[in-house]
Amino acid sequence: MDNFKKKTTNRPNLEYTPIRPQWTGSSKSEVNNYIFGNMKDSLSDVAAQTVAGSTLPLVGMPREDEEAGSYNPFEHRKLTHPTSDVDTLVHLLKGSLGSGILAMPLAFLHAGLWFGLGATLAIGAICTYCIHILVKCSHILCRRAQIPSLGFADVAETAFLAGPDGVKKYSRLGRFIINLFLVLDLMGCCCIYIVFVATNVKQVVDYYTHSHYDVRYYILVSLIPLILINLIRKLKYLTPFSMIANILIGAGVGITLYYITTDLPAFSERKGVADVHHMPMFFGTVIFALEGIGVVMSLENNMKTPQNFIGCPGVLNIGMTVVVVLYALVGFLGYLKYGEDTKGSVTLNLPVEDILAQLVKIMIAVAIFLTYSLQFYVPMEIIWKNVQHNFNEHKNAAEYGIRIGLVAITVFIAAALPNIGPFVTLIGAVCLSTLGMMFPAVIELVTFYEKPGYGRFNWILWKNIFLILFGVVGFITGTYVSIEEFSQHLEEV
Repeated sequence: MDNFKKKTTNRPNLEYTPIRPQWTGSSKSEVNNYIFGNMKDSLSDVAAQTVAGSTLPLVGMPREDEEAGSYNPFEHRKLTHPTSDVDTLVHLLKGSLGSGILAMPLAFLHAGLWFGLGATLAIGAICTYCIHILVKCSHILCRRAQIPSLGFADVAETAFLAGPDGVKKYSRLGRFIINLFLVLDLMGCCCIYIVFVATNVKQVVDYYTHSHYDVRYYILVSLIPLILINLIRKLKYLTPFSMIANILIGAGVGITLYYITTDLPAFSERKGVADVHHMPMFFGTVIFALEGIGVVMSLENNMKTPQNFIGCPGVLNIGMTVVVVLYALVGFLGYLKYGEDTKGSVTLNLPVEDILAQLVKIMIAVAIFLTYSLQFYVPMEIIWKNVQHNFNEHKNAAEYGIRIGLVAITVFIAAALPNIGPFVTLIGAVCLSTLGMMFPAVIELVTFYEKPGYGRFNWILWKNIFLILFGVVGFITGTYVSIEEFSQHLEEV
């Protein structure tokens, strides 16, 4: 407290609310001017400190600072190696362009050619707008809190703590839910990666050996190699794998586009609009493919010019436009080419007897295998930072044990549920509709509650209610349909 008083003596005209020794977040007597300080953002969105029942320490906030605009969080960011706008754009494309692009033709199968095209562009615009909401609220809360940067989970906790009295007690719950869904999302993606690898390798091996082993055998065989590569704990040692994977995925998608644009049938041979009961599968797949919200705050927090991230045109708008157009193009052309025969990964539709097609399958399989360790890194960091205090001794052994256990869990889940289509839909519906739509809307409602308010006719309120309901509908219908698909698949086995 003495240090805090010394810092405030130079601002005699600013009024500060005194700090309570402990804060529980559950009392209505907590005033809105309690806020946070000295917080460190990290890739895994795990808070750097825990103080008095909250994951963020509290300090008094000057009442006039936000209105006066005296604090600019961008000027207080101390970055050793800040990224340029071009660097950030490349990372955004890299984080958004993954295995989901190979599932887009299947999404169009469930939506129809023309409805799928329009709906993909619309959902892409909604996802981009929700990212805008999250980043904009982060900038507002950084000014209020007078801290330079916030991670995704930090934004939610900060918004709730600085929001109305009734929601303060839910701040830790908000952080917990976001980190939980990030873990579930990324671990689910790891399971999907395993299935992608196994199904592509199986096609090539079956062709040359004339064997027809169940895909589950290929999934289980991948256990030991996956464990070995995921014993690497330092992110910098995974960088070469990332570079190799990017080259292979780029080449593989390029060759795939060559195949799907050859001898295209007439538009009239495909459904323009699919049956309504298939639409949830489309929604979940597109959300899974498009949503890169888990990496957005880390990218923005490391920019040299973060004000350019959501500007006009802005890094975000440019990057997401490229992603959405590319995904719509692959989905449209892939479904136009293969129609009702479209499979969970469009690479599985490529002619297995063609050497170039076989090469694509192997390239994609290797690329996704290498990407697994990068995808696994974030959930492992979130989990480890929350449990490492339970291991006073043998921490290295404990961390290795957890890594091996988590990898084994993803492999066994993939072996139990190898039908990739419903798997993709389930992850998209459950995790990404929550993280990508519902939570940004809730965060904006809490952030704007008192100042600046919800605007004329409460349009911000109604707009966010729509986004929340849209996410809820996608969550429920996508989950129901994917579980139904899983049950049908299990009955056939």
